[in-house]
Amino acid sequence: MKEFFKSYKSSLILLSSIVIGGILGAVIGPSAKVVEPLGTLFINLMFMVIVPLVFFSVSSAIANMNEMKRLGKIMTSTLLVFVITALLSAVIGVVGALIFNPTKGLDMSSFSSLMASSSEGMESVQDVNILAQLVNTFTVGDFSALLSKSNMLQLIVFSILLGVSTSLVGEKGKPLAAFLSSGSDVMMKIVDIIMIYAPIGLGCYFAALIGQLGTQILEGYLRVFVLYLVLTILYYFGFFTLYAFIAGGKQGVKSFWKHAPVPSITALATCSSAACIPVNVQYSKKMGVPEDIAETVLPLGANTHKDGSVFGGVMKIVFVFGLFGMNLDNPERILGVIAVSFLVGAVMGAIPNGGMMGEMLIISLYGLSPEILPVIAVISTIIDAPATLLNSTGNTVCSMLVARFVEKRPISSLPEENQELKKAI
Repeated sequence: MKEFFKSYKSSLILLSSIVIGGILGAVIGPSAKVVEPLGTLFINLMFMVIVPLVFFSVSSAIANMNEMKRLGKIMTSTLLVFVITALLSAVIGVVGALIFNPTKGLDMSSFSSLMASSSEGMESVQDVNILAQLVNTFTVGDFSALLSKSNMLQLIVFSILLGVSTSLVGEKGKPLAAFLSSGSDVMMKIVDIIMIYAPIGLGCYFAALIGQLGTQILEGYLRVFVLYLVLTILYYFGFFTLYAFIAGGKQGVKSFWKHAPVPSITALATCSSAACIPVNVQYSKKMGVPEDIAETVLPLGANTHKDGSVFGGVMKIVFVFGLFGMNLDNPERILGVIAVSFLVGAVMGAIPNGGMMGEMLIISLYGLSPEILPVIAVISTIIDAPATLLNSTGNTVCSMLVARFVEKRPISSLPEENQELKKAI
């Protein structure tokens, strides 16, 4: 129990503060709006730090990936597997939302005051063709525009280019890489300091929110959680089995499910993909993955490949759409949700505390008011455990797929002591 509380301490504290704030808001009613500025303070602090945080985190992570040159074949296969599985996750999430809309039945008129400030941005998303927005989505006309939180995706593109260029110049780029890494550490410490205030800020915001809207929004969260659990079960048992079969046939499926329970339980217990890396590496080798592939794919996957977070991105976008009375009723909008959720789950996964950053990316891309941030941030908290299960354990079966492509033959289940022999062959 002590270990459980230690692993989930932050999530439990945040969830408790939200629950307490919601209860107080329901009891006090509209008068709870008096504490809203305390919630707005937390939101503003997060928006103050987002631009330098994303810049340093993304650019430093890529600038320090020197192994990409040495392991080109493994990295190419890894990128292919990560992109395909993440996009597939986004498609599955959208299909689930089409079948079971988590905001269906909610009285949208009660949210009108909260959403009014964002209506103009959402209307522009509906009216403008995605292809016509392509240039403006990925680039800006002036460097100074990158310093605005409204241009998050453009900032990510620049940060990726800077990180890749820093890595490619070799020794000459090491001073800049060290600076970027140091900057990332400093920015994360700032986030740690801000997060101390998070329980108060989110608690006060939800007291004001529930006080004005009533408890109906809680029903929407419950429906999101139920939908997410259904998708988790489907993806965990169905698609992980499919991936294992592609990697090694029937023997690959048998090997995966023989060794998957320990990584899965570890993921649920720690609620941290990073904490699962040692266990995942150990059991991936038992699944038949060569040592060099396991030790490359799994640490990289813990930072950049999170199918559970992609599901979460879909849930957040669909939830916001529901609040505005929008449906996934045309191909263009559906493709937009798939693309944005891929970015939220895959790209933002490279950033510590990427959940919050992903939510800010959604707000930026859809032109929403900052007031929407706490509304969708709650989703990250309630899906934390199942999301970690998919994020972490999914990387073990992905390492099997990478081994299959790199070795150009189905992998087989070998005893752990024979891994060096397999590697030599």
